[in-house]
Amino acid sequence: MTANKPTQPAQPAELQATDLQQLAARYLAAWNETDPAARRKLVDEAWAEDGSYTDPLAAVTGREGVDALLGAAQAQFPGLVFTLGPVDAHHNIARFTWNLGPAGAEEPLVIGFDVLVADAEGRIASVLGFLDRVPGA
Repeated sequence: MTANKPTQPAQPAELQATDLQQLAARYLAAWNETDPAARRKLVDEAWAEDGSYTDPLAAVTGREGVDALLGAAQAQFPGLVFTLGPVDAHHNIARFTWNLGPAGAEEPLVIGFDVLVADAEGRIASVLGFLDRVPGA
């Protein structure tokens, strides 16, 4: 007679660190995309339908909300670009720094730190953002 072992629920497959690095790069590409249709396409490809974004200045849910937030940020900071810092990733979670400033500038105007959580399909489920340096702060 063999004892039956309790079955464990299937765990979603974890993304590899390189997958999370690529997702973080696609995330910032959407922040940098100035064409509204192309930006929306990037958001639709990278974000889960009910994905959320929260930082000290904004909290949005859903692709529509994310897209509107990105457009508003571009209007507030015209001509500036986001650059990605090192990405540290594990268990479908990535943390990374980013800079916002003129292309090629040595000193960014804004510096931030984000934590990205991916869903089982490899899309962004949530981003928690922190602002480390903001002009005038």
